[in-house]
Amino acid sequence: MSAETRLKEKLMVALNPIRLDIINESEMHAGHRSSPGTGESHFRILIVSPAFEGKSRVDRHRMVNAALGDEVGGRIHALALATYAPGEKIPA
Repeated sequence: MSAETRLKEKLMVALNPIRLDIINESEMHAGHRSSPGTGESHFRILIVSPAFEGKSRVDRHRMVNAALGDEVGGRIHALALATYAPGEKIPA
């Protein structure tokens, strides 16, 4: 199973998002000293979930990291997170 699929499954179950965009940016980091060269190490995630209502940005990021568990820091080297509650404006 691909890293992207695992990320999607875990976030769907834990946070029940109404929008989930996962972009693999690993190719942009190929050859960097810290890149493992797997092609599945750097991801950008945009997630909109009712679970984020009333939560700070830090709390939202903690929720995402908790949902992903050992994926982060293992095969996944870096995540760029954009977390929103429904109705919040998403920058273009």
